[in-house]
Amino acid sequence: MALPSNYSTAPVSEFLLICFPNYQSWQHWLSLPLSFLFLVAMGANATILITIWLEASLHQPMYYLLSLLSLLDMVLCLTVIPKVLAIFWFDNKSISFPGCFVQMFIMNSFLTMESCTFMVMAYDRYVAICHPLRYSSIITDQFVARAALFVVARNALFSLPVPILSARLRYCAETIIKNCICTNVSVSKLSCDDITFNRLYQFVAGWTLLGSDLILIVLSYSFILKAVLRIKAEGAAAKALSTCGSHFILILFFSTVLLVLVITNLARKRISPDVPILLNILHHLIPPALNPIVYGVRTKEIKQGMQKLLRRLL
Repeated sequence: MALPSNYSTAPVSEFLLICFPNYQSWQHWLSLPLSFLFLVAMGANATILITIWLEASLHQPMYYLLSLLSLLDMVLCLTVIPKVLAIFWFDNKSISFPGCFVQMFIMNSFLTMESCTFMVMAYDRYVAICHPLRYSSIITDQFVARAALFVVARNALFSLPVPILSARLRYCAETIIKNCICTNVSVSKLSCDDITFNRLYQFVAGWTLLGSDLILIVLSYSFILKAVLRIKAEGAAAKALSTCGSHFILILFFSTVLLVLVITNLARKRISPDVPILLNILHHLIPPALNPIVYGVRTKEIKQGMQKLLRRLL
């Protein structure tokens, strides 16, 4: 079928990212809190990684999993936030055609990798609390290596078709993305092809991965809660509940933001289009900024490792 006369069949070499189309005058002010959160997220996760790397006592499976989470957080931040700040500060709105789909792949795969890492960490806490005598034989370095391979392979393979399907679409005259980042929804809607399968695949794959992770996380913490309530040692139950409770709240926050993001995208006619854009950016900033605090700084061994690191530097 012939394309309408107002469509261009020339290959698209770049897209233009238009952040907050209705509130562009706010961008310079918004860049200040975003810059602060970005520095906090990068600094905190880098500190966690360096501390675990240099402190021999932290070379244990639990801390290797925390390192994996910090690494994923840093990659997500670096994939999205520098480009957003470049748009805000320097009006650098253009992004190359390949660069857009590389960003899309990293966002889709690393977000699900983070969810999967939460699931593995929840299992780690389940074994530690519910089967403490078997912990050292179950959660080994080999287990962490296999878990990391599974996290990367599963989510990369399931996420790869999303940018491939989008890149294979025909893009016509319109190259303006009304978003700060190259999400599948924002990019594929510019195509003059049918995008039903593209969106359906992302929806099914994304929620299959995230949904299965969340179910396993809830089951793990349910068993943990059941075991903790049986602990009769003074203060032990409260300590376990405090640690695992903060973990679970952070995981729920991670999942809830994704759910809110989907709802706002489905209800675009009733909600300003700038709302899901802002939520998308914050979802790449707030969890990476909070994860090191909840999982790292509140851990006694991490605190001690950081203190040793500071003494070395000073």
